[in-house]
Amino acid sequence: MKNLWFHILILLFLGGNSQQAFAQSDTLTVGIYHNPPFVIKTAENDFEGLSIELWENIAQSANLTFRYELYSDFIGILKRLEYEEIDLTINPMDVNASRVKNFDMTQPYFISSIGVAIPYLNRSPLAVFVSNIFSLAFLEIIFLLIFIIFVFGFFLWLIERRHNKFQFRPGLLGLFDGLWWSAVTMTTVGYGDKAPKSNMGKAIAIIWMFTAVIIISSFTAGIASTLTITGLQTDIKNAEDIRLVENISVVGATNGESYLVQESIPINKTYASPILALRALAKKENDVFLYDRTILQYYINRLSLDEKVNLLPFTLKEHYQSFMLPKNHPAFDLINVGLMQEIQKERWGDLQRKYDVKAK
Repeated sequence: MKNLWFHILILLFLGGNSQQAFAQSDTLTVGIYHNPPFVIKTAENDFEGLSIELWENIAQSANLTFRYELYSDFIGILKRLEYEEIDLTINPMDVNASRVKNFDMTQPYFISSIGVAIPYLNRSPLAVFVSNIFSLAFLEIIFLLIFIIFVFGFFLWLIERRHNKFQFRPGLLGLFDGLWWSAVTMTTVGYGDKAPKSNMGKAIAIIWMFTAVIIISSFTAGIASTLTITGLQTDIKNAEDIRLVENISVVGATNGESYLVQESIPINKTYASPILALRALAKKENDVFLYDRTILQYYINRLSLDEKVNLLPFTLKEHYQSFMLPKNHPAFDLINVGLMQEIQKERWGDLQRKYDVKAK
């Protein structure tokens, strides 16, 4: 009886293993989504691109049969992989600790990074300076300053016109006298041609002198910040400069968005696709757009935006990209080895040149 149960367990074990075995004759379901230049859906409903040709070379070398299954985005693919409803995706998937834990990630075949795009501003330094001076943010500060000067000048004139009518005349001329006194006192010029004589007037003067010191310091910093922010829109040289830009755009659920959240940098606008974001950037609706540099370069060329969008030379946060399979997939080793062999061949370099892509 014991021997009978022992043989049954052996058969069950072997049967379970045979279900996990992978036969090269099995048809693999490859989940993909339109993601140029890696996966491109053509007008004829065919597929091409860097990842497509790389995968087809691997499949041909390993005698693998497969079929493509198209999805609208990578979220749908992740769900299918999680439930093991597809065998793999060949779209470049970023390698991170969570994915390595829950999926099988192949050897990375591409290294990319976050690119920084800005509107192309073909203006002289003088034109940039003039536009800064007449920018809305700058004018708001100036008008606020004039308003505060007017308020203190008005109240001093209101009090002094009865006690000092020679220096603070009645009517509009007297109102101008108050404005003049307020302005020269704030700038510490102090011509001495007008001075309060009443105790209430002197009290207002003392309050205004101390207030003016604080206001001048604050407004100087505010004006400098405004001019710096506007100037940086044409002079962003590194990641720290991005912190000073106001209108930053991204595509939702991407590395660009994650980077800004991680660095506590405010996001002004989130778009559904890089095409929408780039077109808005070309119209100067935003100041900066962060997205995968390889894909940015592809769309800038494809949409003929070279004269409207400038892709800056520096990059942010590199990320490694791989094929992804369900955890413990029986074909993983075969595909992974095939991938490593393929990217060492000369034709892998030819493919990158064909699609005009460059790692990092």
